Amino acid sequence: MKAWLFTAPHEPLQLIERETPRPGPGEVILELRATGLCHSDVGCIDGTITAMMAKQPPIILGHEMAGVIAEVGPGVTDYQVGDRVVASASPDYCPGWGVDGGYATHCLLREQILIPLPSEVSFVQGAAATDAGQTSYGALMGTGELRAGQRVGIIGLGGLGMTGARIAVLNGAEVYAAEPRREAWAMAKEQGVREVVADVLDLAQYNLDLIVDFAGFGTTTAGAINVVRPGGIVVLVGLGVTEATISTGALIGRSVSLRGNNGGRPGDTAAVLGHMKAGELEIKASVIPFEEIPQGLERLEARKVVGRLVAEVN
Repeated sequence: MKAWLFTAPHEPLQLIERETPRPGPGEVILELRATGLCHSDVGCIDGTITAMMAKQPPIILGHEMAGVIAEVGPGVTDYQVGDRVVASASPDYCPGWGVDGGYATHCLLREQILIPLPSEVSFVQGAAATDAGQTSYGALMGTGELRAGQRVGIIGLGGLGMTGARIAVLNGAEVYAAEPRREAWAMAKEQGVREVVADVLDLAQYNLDLIVDFAGFGTTTAGAINVVRPGGIVVLVGLGVTEATISTGALIGRSVSLRGNNGGRPGDTAAVLGHMKAGELEIKASVIPFEEIPQGLERLEARKVVGRLVAEVN
C-alpha cells in the first residue's frame, strides 16, 4: 500500500510504501476510492492542534473515507468483500486522529464505524458525507437542536458551513450566513441561504434562534454570542484558533447557551447519505488525484477552496 505519512508538525508529508495490514477480529481492510481533505488536518500539520491528537505522529492522516472492502477479519458478519462503504468515525475511534487514516490506498478499520454507501451516491460524495456531512448534521440537528421554522445563522461557508447551510434548509430552517469571501456567496444562495453578509455582527438584524460557528476564530464566536437572539444557542465547531476571548457579560446577560461540537455520530452520516440518495443534497467538492494531497492541503491552508476537496484513490 501507499500512504502520505505525517511525521511531525511543520514537516512535509512523506509518500511511503508499506505492507498492507491484515484485519483482526471485527476489522476490515478498506480499499480507498476517495478520501476527503479537511482543514483540521492542516491544523495538525501546522502544529495548531497536534497536541490534541489521540495518537501523536508518525500517523497517516485522513478521516473522510469511501471505498470497497478488500478483506474481512474473523467475526465480521455484516459486510463482505466488494461492499461499497464509508467510514464514519466516532469520538472514541477516529482514523487519522487516533489510528492511521485515509491518506492511503488501503486502511485498517473496525467494522463498527462502517456504513453502506448507496449505489446512487458516488465515492466522492460518500467521502464528503463522513465529515462535512456528519459534523454539520450533528452540530445543527444534535447539539443545536434545530427545529423546522427556526432562523439559523451559519458562520463560515467553507466545506462544513456550506453543507450545514443546505442541511438546515432541508430541515425547514430559514438560513442566513456570514462569510467574508464573496466568491462563496452565489453558491450559498444556490443552497437556499436567504442572505449572506460579510461580518458576523451584521447577522444581528435577523433575530436568529441558533448560530453555528464553523470558522471558530474567536472573534466569530464572540460576535455570535452578541447577535443571536436572547436565550438563543451558539454552537462552536471550527477550530480556527484554540483559545478565544468572549464576553461573559453578554453570555450571561443575554442568557445565551454556548455549546461545543466535536464531529457527530454514525447515525448523522446515515441521515446525510439518505438526503444524498434522495437527490436533495450534493456536497460541493473539487476533486484532485491522490498524488496531489499535499498540494491540496496547501490550498486549504491558503483558503483557496470553496466547498470540499476530495482526492480520488486507485
